[in-house]
Amino acid sequence: MGMAQKGDPSVAAGTITAADLKKHLTIIAGPEMEGRNAASEGERKAAAYLESQYKRLGLKPGNGNSYLQNFPLFQDELVEKKLSVNGRVFEWDKDYSIAMQMVGSGEFTYSDVVFAGYGIVDSITNDYANLNVSGKMVLILEGSPNSSTPANPRAVTPYSTLGKVNAAVTKGAAGVLIVSKSGFPRRTPTNTKGGMSLTKSNTPRVNVASVSEEVASALLGRTTKVGVEEIKNLNKGTYKSEFKLTAIKKTNELQSANVIAVLPGTDKADEYVFITSHYDHEGIINGEIYYGADDDGSGTVSVVEIAEAFVNAKKKGEGPRRTIVFMNVSGEEKGLLGSRYYSEHPIYPLDKTTVDLNIDMVGRIDPTYKGDSMNYVYVIGDDKLSSDLTPITNEVNQKYFKMELDRRFNDPNDTNRFYYRSDHYNFAAKGVPIIFYFNGTHRDYHRPTDTVDKINFDLMEKRVRLIYHTAWVIAQKDTMLKRDIPLNMPPR
Repeated sequence: MGMAQKGDPSVAAGTITAADLKKHLTIIAGPEMEGRNAASEGERKAAAYLESQYKRLGLKPGNGNSYLQNFPLFQDELVEKKLSVNGRVFEWDKDYSIAMQMVGSGEFTYSDVVFAGYGIVDSITNDYANLNVSGKMVLILEGSPNSSTPANPRAVTPYSTLGKVNAAVTKGAAGVLIVSKSGFPRRTPTNTKGGMSLTKSNTPRVNVASVSEEVASALLGRTTKVGVEEIKNLNKGTYKSEFKLTAIKKTNELQSANVIAVLPGTDKADEYVFITSHYDHEGIINGEIYYGADDDGSGTVSVVEIAEAFVNAKKKGEGPRRTIVFMNVSGEEKGLLGSRYYSEHPIYPLDKTTVDLNIDMVGRIDPTYKGDSMNYVYVIGDDKLSSDLTPITNEVNQKYFKMELDRRFNDPNDTNRFYYRSDHYNFAAKGVPIIFYFNGTHRDYHRPTDTVDKINFDLMEKRVRLIYHTAWVIAQKDTMLKRDIPLNMPPR
């Protein structure tokens, strides 16, 4: 490859400073941004700040005459809820709760319920043997009779909620009520709003609710409450009782936006280098602001500082040959939604997008890092789609920085699945070569304590300069990056 291009990127890189990164991050991760939840007022304030910085630098708007690419987010809300057994009305959060995505909208009445024990179907147990649950409401106990069977809530096992619901659906059940021993009364209120998505949600196949021992006792014809220990010994089968569930949902359409600014290239202006981050975070939860200084305030202000360095290079007559697109996406915390929206509605052709350099968490130190923790960054994905990326990264680093480039998370079998967990993934899925820069997780990850005072700005400065240098080389290359490695990654 060689780096014989004219000019020296390290001159302009000198404008990327710890002091500037801190100045921007103190605002982006400050209290007035209220944790930058997607589609919130705090998110809009953060977008306005980013737009003001790109205007100050003289960058052009990235979406026609706008710096914003607006996109809708849909969120279901439970506006009415009621559960009764034989006319006795039970209390929300004291005796039952419903996961938003697990219930249809309407009023549902059943004249009986089928008790199926723990609802387990595996190679040894079939709790549905001799039971006909087609079109019926099924009542099951959470967990497993064998307390040594771990219930990983995220894994789909015969003992997990999702595994049991799937088993009930396979048997034709119309609904599943899960008796929770420890879940009631709820200490923190159940969220009556669902997750956000780019499309209106589909009606689920079954209605699923979590119920207390009180509700279960009434359904099983007991006049007084009996506990799980007694319930589990009852006979499986059909129990007569009138069960009514009301769940009225409405879908709210919210607005979110990606912030996009461009620096036009010279002789290769119709080819594009993307520098990305996500600027949204978790917002306010139970009255506490989740500041998101590292995640991903750090990446967001890095994009602004890299933009400034490119503008300064251009002023010195060493502007990029390719057009540089600076994009801060939203909705990452809701499932990479802003970057997915962009990948499905690209403003610049994806086949002319040579690379996406994505920056998500570069301000901290991974407490488990084994090497020189003051001089490293995790590099993810540079070996996946283009054989050009690893040599460029290594050469830039060797020549200017001599950092430890740790690629431990490049393994497709990495259990953390970091390759799938940030916005570069939506570019890679469309065949665009990517690098994801990352510092690893830490104890403040996704907690209100991810604050500006914990950022290591000197180390962050070094990482951001590395990314700028890498972008500069890719922007000046005679050819676009080769796309010579097939994407053999399973879907996200």
